[in-house]
Formats: sequence, C-alpha cells, structure tokens
Amino acid sequence: MIKENFYETMFLLASDAFARNQEEITGKLEKTIESLGGKIRVSRLWEERKLAYPVKNRTRGVYWVIYYRITTDKLEELNLQFRLNTDVLRCLPLRLDPRLEEVLIQHTLAEPTAAAEGQESDVVDDEDDDEDEDEDEEVGDVF
Repeated sequence: MIKENFYETMFLLASDAFARNQEEITGKLEKTIESLGGKIRVSRLWEERKLAYPVKNRTRGVYWVIYYRITTDKLEELNLQFRLNTDVLRCLPLRLDPRLEEVLIQHTLAEPTAAAEGQESDVVDDEDDDEDEDEDEEVGDVF
C-alpha cells in the first residue's frame, strides 16, 4: 500500500496575473492537487511583497500556501504540473511531520495579528529611545 503524507507547498505567484484573476489561479493549483487524488486541508494567501531579486523578470510576487495530503507516488507528477503552470514563478513542496498537521492548520486559519500585517502600535515609548542613545554614547567612548 502506498502511504499518504502531509505536505505544505509554498508558491510564489506572478502578482500581476494574481491581481487579475485570483480565483482562477488558486483554483488551478487546488484542482491540480485534487486531480491526482490529494485532499486539500488549507489553501490561503500568505502575503504579497517586493522580491529581493527579479524572478522571471518580475519584481513583485504573491506567496500562497497550501497544506494537503497526497500519496507519495503522485508527488513527482504533482511537482511537474506545478512547474508547468506559467503563473507559478517558484514553488517549494515540503513533507511535514503528521503530528504537526492540526497545529499548522489552526495557525494558518488564524487571522493575522496587527504586527504580522505590518501595522505599527499607537503606543510610543520614549524611555527605550533614551536608553539606546546612552548605549551609543558608551560605545563611542570605547572606540
């Protein structure tokens, strides 16, 4: 019997194509997994950001994560299908420990916090800034 494992695949998608038709692009990824007998647990937007270096002549990308279960004999075909998808700039499939499955699913489904979204707190602590300046002065005296 072929064993079914728990996987995470992080996709780097073309942001221009994603902006035009998000549902079609992500639906294609999910259908690819399901067509090979996989069972999707979670499929979600991770984030959109400027890339550190151009990937296939693109400077922005969308990160999309999918957690799923699939048999090991279908994994090679699945990865080939992902590479052939023109909207996928890169993808990284990882086999995960099945003991982490529920924790990762719950974490992924949780709403992002304000810090994770890049929002700053309204509270300003001036005392910390003063301490940093004192530390800089002490370092300057040593050199």
